[in-house]
Amino acid sequence: MTGRTYVMEEGNRLNNYAIEPKMYVDETQNFGFTEYAEQLNGRLAMIGFVSLIALEVLTGHGLIDWITSL
Repeated sequence: MTGRTYVMEEGNRLNNYAIEPKMYVDETQNFGFTEYAEQLNGRLAMIGFVSLIALEVLTGHGLIDWITSL
């Protein structure tokens, strides 16, 4: 069956769908300081910073004043 792109079933029926796709293994590092992790970390930091500014503008108090008044 090597080299063929089809499989013959019993009774000489052609079965084009019996071929499995080629598999590959991606052995790149998926944890730690990856490019995606750094982008996500930076975006979350920007969201936090803008939220902190919005909190200060809307309440008229800074973060420390807002936390101590709770």
